[in-house]
Amino acid sequence: MKKIAVIGAGAMGRQIALQCALSGFKTSLNDSRPEGLAEAESFARQYLDDRVAKGRLSEPQKTSALANLHFTADLAEAAADADLVIEAIIEKFEPKAELFKALDRLCPAKTIFGSNSSNMRGSRLAETTSRPDRVLNIHFFNPALVMELVEVVVHHKVPDEVTDAVVDFCKRIGKAPVVMRKEIPGFIVNRIFRALTREAVSLYEEGYASAEDIDLAVTKGLGHPMGPLRLLDTTGIDVSYLARQDEYEETGVEAAKPNRILKDMYENGEWGKKTGKGFYTYPKD
Repeated sequence: MKKIAVIGAGAMGRQIALQCALSGFKTSLNDSRPEGLAEAESFARQYLDDRVAKGRLSEPQKTSALANLHFTADLAEAAADADLVIEAIIEKFEPKAELFKALDRLCPAKTIFGSNSSNMRGSRLAETTSRPDRVLNIHFFNPALVMELVEVVVHHKVPDEVTDAVVDFCKRIGKAPVVMRKEIPGFIVNRIFRALTREAVSLYEEGYASAEDIDLAVTKGLGHPMGPLRLLDTTGIDVSYLARQDEYEETGVEAAKPNRILKDMYENGEWGKKTGKGFYTYPKD
């Protein structure tokens, strides 16, 4: 693989793209929103400047990363000759399906499509394309520039050579990939995390303890680096709610249904750090 396209310049997409560029890949970051691209470029430059200032990156490495990273609102331009496309847009099936249909028309036959969805099955998205054997999940964790784990989730139509190519790519960008040979909503980490956060949110929702004390209990009692409610704020209440709602609508499993308070917070625009309010309140930048 030589050329990567990342679609979606939000919190995850911009970090995935920058990680690829830092690792030597020619990378196009696409978003239909000009302001999203401007924010992503500003983020990349600030991040690289900070790394240089802290002595963790050299000036030549910074220059190389910026040269590798291209920002474009033109989907066809981003997709042209891409070896791998990583989708990182809103966690809703319909927009993802429309994007995959468009990419299927624009990308050469060689291109592998990876969804960064934390919950949605790759096989479901694969059905919208003419290349179901080249569509799978490549799930990064937030913050993607720091977290090493990537879940590579395949289905029965994905051959070993495609899986191996994606695993090799993950290693080349400094990540630790784990492969799931069978699909299940939520994959590995989020299924475990969901059980924890569902209980944590319920304790908060029913007034048993404050967000601070619930998080303190988990960090001090279980040794987690961050409490579940603070982590929900960091990853985004919107992301968590939409993923759980999608799984609930698809499976009907009651345990997948989002807590009522998550629905209320989502509808009120209280999405965590990105909006300034979630389980905690955050100062504006």
